[in-house]
Amino acid sequence: MEIKIIKTTGDMVLDKALKELGGKGLFTKELDVSLLNGDVDVCVHSMKDVPTWLVPGTILPCNLPREDTRDAWISPNAARPSELPDGSVIGTASLRRQAQLLAKNPTLKCVNFRGNVQTRLKKLNEGIVDATLLALAGLNRMDMTKHLTNVLEWDEMLPAVAQGAIGIQCREGDERIMRYLDALNHPETKVCVDCERAFLAALDGNCRTPIAGQAKLVDGKVFFTGLIAKPDGSLKYETSRTGAPEDAVQLGTDAGEELKAKIGSDSAAFFGDFEVAPEPKSSITGKKSDGLGGYDSAGYTIEESEGKIGGSLIID
Repeated sequence: MEIKIIKTTGDMVLDKALKELGGKGLFTKELDVSLLNGDVDVCVHSMKDVPTWLVPGTILPCNLPREDTRDAWISPNAARPSELPDGSVIGTASLRRQAQLLAKNPTLKCVNFRGNVQTRLKKLNEGIVDATLLALAGLNRMDMTKHLTNVLEWDEMLPAVAQGAIGIQCREGDERIMRYLDALNHPETKVCVDCERAFLAALDGNCRTPIAGQAKLVDGKVFFTGLIAKPDGSLKYETSRTGAPEDAVQLGTDAGEELKAKIGSDSAAFFGDFEVAPEPKSSITGKKSDGLGGYDSAGYTIEESEGKIGGSLIID
């Protein structure tokens, strides 16, 4: 088995907000091309980055056992978001996180905060922001939980659709590869991820839209919670569903259609063209920054081993 590392647009362009780069497929396009060209046999994805619309000729039949889906709170100033002083600055490129934070405290300011985990922690320690949030799954996988201040439960910060899940994509009709993937698939994770992605698909959501959704299996039943919000947190709609695992996709679809009806036919008007504010000036160079721009690049080198979860395999 050969592992082939493929860098994507989302991995390489770090001086812009994800919203500016176009939203869908930023972490998957290059992998899709390699898969369809036969250069690789499977692609391994962080499911949070995978569009709900798959490239024709490909399928995603396998999810590995899921990590903890919650968000991690990291701050030297407050044990949790509710304890931050009014006017505090939070580093996050996520409109989902921003909307939920501002819904609880509209005086907070969220600024663009991209880069890998090490880069974000370095900037936090320099006092560029008062706090940041990261997916707990990433910290767990990188053995970096010593940096977290607290773990936020769903009622405080509902995670992104498919957060903490790894998926494996292959070519449609590739029976040999599908046999391998069938043995690797974790049914419980796949049921929950399929439910969440159906919710997102019904809303046609992407990184431009503050949408959150989580499903879990308890005593043989699927429990789903989802929300949409205006980016400034001024309006938020929530919904929930409970049902049998075999109905997971329909549960997610129904929940998404319910919230879509609440915002009306013009979703663009509801979500608006809101952007996370640019990051403040660098404490290293003193230059104003619009993301990672203005930083001493030598001080923020991203090593090959520090990238996102993802890649592809050639199976002999």
